[in-house]
Amino acid sequence: MASDTDIHGSGDALSRAFTHVTCWVFDLDQTLYPPEARLFDQIEQRMTRYVMQELGVDAAEANRLRVHYWRTHGTTLAGLMREHGIDPEPYLDHVHDISFHPLSPDLALADAIAALPGRKIVYTNGTAPYARQVIAARGLKGQFDAVYGVEHADYRPKPEQGAFETVFARDGVDATRAAMFEDDPRNLAAPHAMGMRTVHVAREPKPAAHVHFHTDDLTAFLQRLV
Repeated sequence: MASDTDIHGSGDALSRAFTHVTCWVFDLDQTLYPPEARLFDQIEQRMTRYVMQELGVDAAEANRLRVHYWRTHGTTLAGLMREHGIDPEPYLDHVHDISFHPLSPDLALADAIAALPGRKIVYTNGTAPYARQVIAARGLKGQFDAVYGVEHADYRPKPEQGAFETVFARDGVDATRAAMFEDDPRNLAAPHAMGMRTVHVAREPKPAAHVHFHTDDLTAFLQRLV
């Protein structure tokens, strides 16, 4: 795995590693906006309240279950569906009813995405309507050819390879000519196995064989590719 500092001075070599890419796939939360926005804090609080209401448990137990389901099933929703038969749509409507005020437009990121050659899509474990609100708040509207949410994977979450396969089949993505940008390294294992170039976007690198590159600055990374 290469770190951001490893590749900072080797733009040509980095660019060559992506010359075959014709489709750019971006995660949403904490990938297309910085973690300092703490948008997911709001979502986690609403997840916990939903678990409390649906399962009749206190806040401590609901929070424990939320984390347990995320670790075991990939998302809290997947755990609730598989272990309790929860209807996904009311849950998703509830947890994504948040304020987007912490987000601000990022014109440099918009320009960097626009400059990428080929098709550009967003694929998130959230919903597509939620993703579009985030995209608009970040000033990225019009930069993506398609937006896919967990509903497009039949509510199966990343990191399941079947979820990626369902979404990519819907879009016509050739994984061997695609790149995936993600803040959660777990969600890069399946793309790597499918032949994608993988980029971990986070403050701290988490070395893994299925991560080709790490960056703590998505905009600067993309700018070095074109």
